[in-house]
Amino acid sequence: MFSLEAEFTFSYEDEREAEAVVRAVSPDNVVVPSDLFIETIRRGREVLTLVRCERRMETFLATIDDLLSCVSIAEKAFSAAKKA
Repeated sequence: MFSLEAEFTFSYEDEREAEAVVRAVSPDNVVVPSDLFIETIRRGREVLTLVRCERRMETFLATIDDLLSCVSIAEKAFSAAKKA
């Protein structure tokens, strides 16, 4: 069996933004298969995410794509709020 793994670190201006990203990418009601592991935590102004997948490469890449999309949306929301 193979395992694919990726770690991401995102840095923000303040802890409030970092916490908002954690909440955006860590919905409470999502059940993932046992061979897919995703964990996101905040450490100060940084958001750290670990993705581990023992499924197909396509599943791994789709999971990372979803993660990056959610982070991007949260960051766009920060930018829009700052301009308002």
